[in-house]
Amino acid sequence: MTASIRVRQIAEDIVAREGGYVNDPDDPGGATKYGVTVHTMRRLGLDLDGNGAVDASDVRHLSRAQAVEIFMQHYFLRPRIAELPEGLQASVFDMYVNAGSNAVKILQQLLVDMGETLDVDGAIGPLTIAATARAFARNPALTIDAYGIARRNYYFRLADQRPASRKYARTRAGGKGGWIKRAEEFISPRFHMTEAQFRARVSAWG
Repeated sequence: MTASIRVRQIAEDIVAREGGYVNDPDDPGGATKYGVTVHTMRRLGLDLDGNGAVDASDVRHLSRAQAVEIFMQHYFLRPRIAELPEGLQASVFDMYVNAGSNAVKILQQLLVDMGETLDVDGAIGPLTIAATARAFARNPALTIDAYGIARRNYYFRLADQRPASRKYARTRAGGKGGWIKRAEEFISPRFHMTEAQFRARVSAWG
């Protein structure tokens, strides 16, 4: 599989994971379709219905193919995720779609915790690329799992701090919700939380 085909497949997987149109008042992203928010569409000037304003109507008009192209160009190539080790790209790419530059900050903080010296600034530059390459060379599987676990911890902290976001971390039935399952798609099964561990972690939420 060529690099471009592989990246397109990752983007298509993200689109499938994100789902169709939603406009949840508890979601700071606002109107969203296939993971593309109205804020992103405004930034890119995507007035798809031609009425001179970029709003929820334009989000509804977005196609899957357009979403894939947006992700490939603006969430993979532009932030330089392509220059990270191939084994990490899918998880960082998926998180960048979900959390913007926080995806890179999570990686950078992980690298600092591993002993690297670099700024946690959310931008992938030569130092971050080199530090990631060193960590990955030492232990590829551990680095992939550690990043996925750091993602999961980020979601938990976000839900701790913002009660309105807790529904994204757990289902109505109290089990693992979208955020946590999403992070665990990139973590080895042996590091997945059991339902008992999950319930203990979120017990303070009520």
